[in-house]
Amino acid sequence: MSDLGDTLGRLWATIESRKGGDPAASWTAKLLADPKLAAKKLGEEGLEAALACALGDKANLTAEAADVLYHLLAALAASGVTPDEVAAVLKAREGTSGIAEKASR
Repeated sequence: MSDLGDTLGRLWATIESRKGGDPAASWTAKLLADPKLAAKKLGEEGLEAALACALGDKANLTAEAADVLYHLLAALAASGVTPDEVAAVLKAREGTSGIAEKASR
C-alpha cells in the first residue's frame, strides 16, 4: 500500500502547485477555482466507479478509482481540507466497528 500512499502524496503536491493557476490552461486549476465543479466531478466519477464495480468490470473500476482519487483530492483542496485532516478522522476511527461508528454520529 505504500506505493499508493507515495503516489497520492505526489498527486496532492501537484494539485497544490496548481492553486492560483490559469483555469483556462489547467483542469486542476479550474477545479480549485470552483468547488461546486469539483464536487460535481467527484460525484460523477464516484458513480462511474460504482457502476464499474457493480458490473464486475475490474479494468474500468481500476481506471475510475484513479479518477475518483484525483477528483477527491482536488475537491478537498478546493474546499480547504487537507489529507492530514482526513487522516486524523480515519485514525480516530481505527479499532471501532463501522456499525458502532456510524451509530455514534
